[in-house]
Amino acid sequence: MTKKERIQAAIRGEKPDKIPYSFWSHMPGTDLDPEAISDKTYEFYKKYDFDFVKTMNNGMYAIEDFGCTVDYSEIVKGGVAKVVSTPITCAEDWHKIRVCPCDQGSNARELRHLKLVLEKLKGEEVPVIFTAFTPITIADKLCGGKLISYIREGHGEDVKAALEVITQTTRELVRAAIDLGADGIFYASQMSSYDKCTEEEYLEYGKPYDLRVLEAAEKGWMNTIHCHGNHIMFRILKDYPVQIFNWHAWEALPSLDEALDLTGKCLMGGLSRTDITNGNRGAIQHQIYECFKMTKGRNLILTPGCVIRYPLDDHMLSFIGQTRDEIEEVFNQK
Repeated sequence: MTKKERIQAAIRGEKPDKIPYSFWSHMPGTDLDPEAISDKTYEFYKKYDFDFVKTMNNGMYAIEDFGCTVDYSEIVKGGVAKVVSTPITCAEDWHKIRVCPCDQGSNARELRHLKLVLEKLKGEEVPVIFTAFTPITIADKLCGGKLISYIREGHGEDVKAALEVITQTTRELVRAAIDLGADGIFYASQMSSYDKCTEEEYLEYGKPYDLRVLEAAEKGWMNTIHCHGNHIMFRILKDYPVQIFNWHAWEALPSLDEALDLTGKCLMGGLSRTDITNGNRGAIQHQIYECFKMTKGRNLILTPGCVIRYPLDDHMLSFIGQTRDEIEEVFNQK
């Protein structure tokens, strides 16, 4: 099977010749340069022989064009990007947000990154998915993590005015990405957690805008919902119109078999990124074994639940692919 055929078989619930796998990280120091990050992405893919490529965009690109300044210096040390300044200082500021065109600024930069990656992979039959963020996630980053406070203080209509603009911008972005040749989007939902807001708040300020973006990405055959963090709103997210469901398996509920039964979708996950970062080989081996045992080699793309943070350990990352092959051989002999 080609890598594309392998992924498509997993999505259909068939048993591929081997369980597909991949992982991803941020690339600090290069991810603001489309040429440099594209080179790094291709090298990363070739080194570990992934079955699909996810664009490794920095986690704040979607707010730059709206007027935020971001400090990325801590990522290389294993930290996260920080918003230094934001255009949202009061409720009235939500109305000042304007649609960001895809041919300018950070959105244009990330589309160029995608275009260059696709050019490098031409003829390799490997799927590529483009990283995008839900509108409510972008809105929360845009105001420095204070979105729910604005809503609970009575400024929900102000927030909705900005969500409309953000949704339009994101729809145009994902449509452009798929038109360029992306096989789908990796749709990161970082606010759909009970740690962030209530179900009622998400149903009003999250889901309607999420679905509009997914509608714009409907030509993608590998659209993936990434449910970020602990205590995810699984009963809301499980029915999203995507082919693949990704979450922090083993670090957050649901369990793998529970997610498989209740979503009816192909799962992307199975590896704890914390165990990868900590070099816990026994835990990773056990997780891969459990993945094979629970899925019987179907409906699964083996990945971490989220980005692997720096510093990266080449020996540990190589161990993942080697262990997958070894365990698969054992199961095939049964």
